[in-house]
Amino acid sequence: MSEQRVVEALDALGVAYEVTRHGPVGSLEEAAAARGVAPGDLLKTLVVRRGEGDHLLVLVPGGRSISWSALRELLGVSRLSMPDAAGAKDATGFERGTITPFGTLVPLPVVADVRAVEPRRTVSIGGGAHGVGVSLDSGDLVRVLDARVADVTTTA
Repeated sequence: MSEQRVVEALDALGVAYEVTRHGPVGSLEEAAAARGVAPGDLLKTLVVRRGEGDHLLVLVPGGRSISWSALRELLGVSRLSMPDAAGAKDATGFERGTITPFGTLVPLPVVADVRAVEPRRTVSIGGGAHGVGVSLDSGDLVRVLDARVADVTTTA
């Protein structure tokens, strides 16, 4: 079960976290309310493809989207793309809408938008299954993932 992989990964890292389970939600605001965080503190984990078999994860705060030019500049590449749903699942082991940096099939580099983690606060990310979130301290999130923090989003 994917959710179990997430919990095992978090436990192995020794980080404090809280799992929240909720039913189907229809909007960012509903999802944030169900998890007890502000919409901007609900983080999407997006899979980005640099090349064949070369993926990374980008943590994007609710209400924002990837700035492709900023991300390409940060990574020093001229081309990036998002894999289709099957490609994202192959790269992470998670279905779209459940993707999280914890418990991926293989460790993937993580870029966190600066607004996702600063100022330090509680944020919520996917928990490996639909309707499951994991809330944790944004500073812990960056530390345990060794995430690269940068300005890589724009307003949605």
